Amino acid sequence: MRDGVDLVGRVLIAVLFIWSGVGKIENPAGTMQFIAMSGLPVPMAAYVVALLVEVGGGVLLLLGWQTRLVAAIMALFTLAAALGFHTHFADHNQQIHFMKNLAIMGGLLHVAAFGAGAFSLDQRANRAASPLHGTL
Repeated sequence: MRDGVDLVGRVLIAVLFIWSGVGKIENPAGTMQFIAMSGLPVPMAAYVVALLVEVGGGVLLLLGWQTRLVAAIMALFTLAAALGFHTHFADHNQQIHFMKNLAIMGGLLHVAAFGAGAFSLDQRANRAASPLHGTL
C-alpha cells in the first residue's frame, strides 16, 4: 500500500506545480508584472526560475527522477514564494496561502527525505544498477 500512496502523493504535488507553471506560460507578461508588483527584483529571471521549478521540477517529480534533489529544490522555491508573495498577514487570504505553502513544503520535504517510492524512475534505475538485478 505504501508504494501506491507514495505515487499518489507525488503525483498530486507535481500536478499542482505543473498546472501553476502552465498558467505562467500562458500569461508571461501578467506573471512578470505580478512579480514586479510584489517587489521582487529582476522579474524576467524570477519568471524563468519559476518555470524551471514548476514545470521542469513538476515533471521530474511526477516521473520520480532525481526525486530527493528535485523535491528539496522545490521546497526551497515554495518557501521563497511564501516569503515573497504571502507575508501580508493582515489579509486572512494571504495567511491561508502562506500556510498552504508551508504544507506543500512539508510534503516535498517528506519526499526529499524518503524518496519517490517503488513506482518511479529512481527506483527503476536503482534496480538496474543493483548487482543482484536479474539474478534471483
